[in-house]
Amino acid sequence: MATSTCRSPRAGGGSPRSRATVNQIVNDPFKALAHPIRRGIVERLAEGPATVGEATAGFGVSKPAISKHLKVLEETGVVTRVVEGRTHRLSLEPEVLSVAADWMDQQRALWERFFDVVDEYLSEKEST
Repeated sequence: MATSTCRSPRAGGGSPRSRATVNQIVNDPFKALAHPIRRGIVERLAEGPATVGEATAGFGVSKPAISKHLKVLEETGVVTRVVEGRTHRLSLEPEVLSVAADWMDQQRALWERFFDVVDEYLSEKEST
């Protein structure tokens, strides 16, 4: 019997409570990627689904440490797990990471506009 563990998407809106929820959605992938082992697991899963052993081999840490890292990846929705008998298969959920990527793109655009304004100001200042 196969079971799956994944978090359902959370909806955001305009209220302060909803804004906190949207911030949490953005923060989750950053939390998931905050550790090099978790980033390594995500990189391996970017190539396709893998068993827990395949996705976590060679990190040089204990099984309990790997379990903690997998728990973070699953709780944040970055990774899902399907259990088939004794085999645990992990899959990457790229749409969760795309939320963080979209946020970074928005921030990059804001900072680029800010630097454009500063550049224009400095250019005007030099010409006077």
